[in-house]
Amino acid sequence: MKIFRNERRDQSEAHRRLYARFELAHTVVDFMAAFCFIVGSVMFFSDAWLTPGTWLFLVGSLLFAAKPTLRLIREIKLYRMGDVDDLAHRFED
Repeated sequence: MKIFRNERRDQSEAHRRLYARFELAHTVVDFMAAFCFIVGSVMFFSDAWLTPGTWLFLVGSLLFAAKPTLRLIREIKLYRMGDVDDLAHRFED
């Protein structure tokens, strides 16, 4: 049973728009997390910036945790847009 099915993204124009929005959000979260880790790493070179650097690492970690959450929300939304015909068959495979 496969949870994330890429063929859903092409079912309609609404599916494509939703998929594109979530891919954009996923990419933005990726860049923000990377930025937090890079700036936090630089801050670790100074004792005066150690606490803000630690907070940036925490924020970056939370952003990385948001990525699978975004994918799950996207798949639920795509499912609710009408992909119910083959639900029973997916669990049989």
